[in-house]
Amino acid sequence: MKSHLHRYLRTAREALLWKLDGLSPYDVRRPLTPTGTNLLGLVKHLAAMEVAYFADTFGRPFGEQLEWMAEDAEPNADMWATADESTEDIVGLYRRACDHADATIDALDLESAGEVPWWSPERRKVTLHLILIHMIAETNRHAGHADIVRELVDGAAGLRADNDNLPSVDWQTYHAKLERTAREARD
Repeated sequence: MKSHLHRYLRTAREALLWKLDGLSPYDVRRPLTPTGTNLLGLVKHLAAMEVAYFADTFGRPFGEQLEWMAEDAEPNADMWATADESTEDIVGLYRRACDHADATIDALDLESAGEVPWWSPERRKVTLHLILIHMIAETNRHAGHADIVRELVDGAAGLRADNDNLPSVDWQTYHAKLERTAREARD
């Protein structure tokens, strides 16, 4: 069971990182929603979540300080990259955080106990099993955000470069059909 959960987490991580491939420093940072959602910010946020849930929760120190996660950090500092933080810096941090998380996953049993101090007292006692499920959901949620943001940047869509996992359709015709249907429903 643990190997299956771990595989789903790894697959979601790979899908997320693929969304950055071939983009400029501007395009990975572009805020494309009213709340500022951007590709590099999603990766930075998930690096912090990998550390928080697999290192901090199980008392397995990561060894790097994430200044933007400190209590006195600017709100949402984990959701965007500064001009001084390169794509390579953020992706490298994410890979190191994932490697550390993978070591935790490999070292512990699914029933190993941890504590999430920022969760409510009645929920903060957890197991590795619960945290794996939580991080699969968290990573897939943000990978879905990345799907939409990347499509807005340059039209690239799908699961990964070698398998987009999308039907073969004329997307302009499909989009036009949906627009007509929405207008008909409105009227």
